[in-house]
Amino acid sequence: MFTPKRFGAYLLIFTLCFFSSCNSNNITTDASLQKYFDQYHVTGTFGLFNNGQAQFTVYNLRRFTDSAYLPASTFKIVNSLVGLQTGVISTEKMVIPWDGVVRDNADWNKDLTMEEAFKLSAVPYYQEVARRIGIDTMQRWLDSLGYAAKYGRAVIHNDIDMFWLNNDIKITADEQLGLVKKLYFDQLPFQKRVQYVVKKVMQQEENANYKLSYKTGWGYRENGNSIGWIVGWEEENRHPYFFVLQIEGPHDMDMKTARLSILKNILTQYGFFKGQK
Repeated sequence: MFTPKRFGAYLLIFTLCFFSSCNSNNITTDASLQKYFDQYHVTGTFGLFNNGQAQFTVYNLRRFTDSAYLPASTFKIVNSLVGLQTGVISTEKMVIPWDGVVRDNADWNKDLTMEEAFKLSAVPYYQEVARRIGIDTMQRWLDSLGYAAKYGRAVIHNDIDMFWLNNDIKITADEQLGLVKKLYFDQLPFQKRVQYVVKKVMQQEENANYKLSYKTGWGYRENGNSIGWIVGWEEENRHPYFFVLQIEGPHDMDMKTARLSILKNILTQYGFFKGQK
């Protein structure tokens, strides 16, 4: 029977396998991961794509393929790519001076380079980048990428410095996975130098066993619930494994702790971080 769940799985297969050979037999659902979400009293989804074997493992498949949410600061990936490509950002060392507005996050209250702003997820820095890019140019790049277009064209209205935060555009977890997979392999329509810089600033951890690269996101749905993301890849022995974690919980939850803990618990369960993949 052709059910909505099966249709979502087919869409996911197409997204993941555009550059490789795989089929529905390569998708495994893993309900055992629910315990990590329950630990923090959140709902959500997780997907892991083993690129070498074209094997996809997912918790909550329907949410992964069929539910779209604001990208929040995961949009800094695209904002960085467009900024570098257009010259709005010269290099990852480019400084944008602090605007003098004191914000709750003290790390943002200073001059920042692009690299620092990316790792600190500094909203004001990237709001200024978006303003310098402008609505028309940013929209052309969103259209070119097909960004957040699964349920219709993602349109920027008048809020060039807020559209990724205010629920104007929404993206699915499988779209996020497709984006980072293409970025890793330099398959996005940007110069290789541009993609290299963004991949470099995404790297968060590196040691003899593994490299862990990701971008986080945190925003709020229209109903006030917190939405959190971590999108990226883990690399061992030069083999990449792409992942997307998306969680939803109460407005005042400790999102920073919950999302990273859930991600690392899941990856640990799957045997990562040992250099044996």
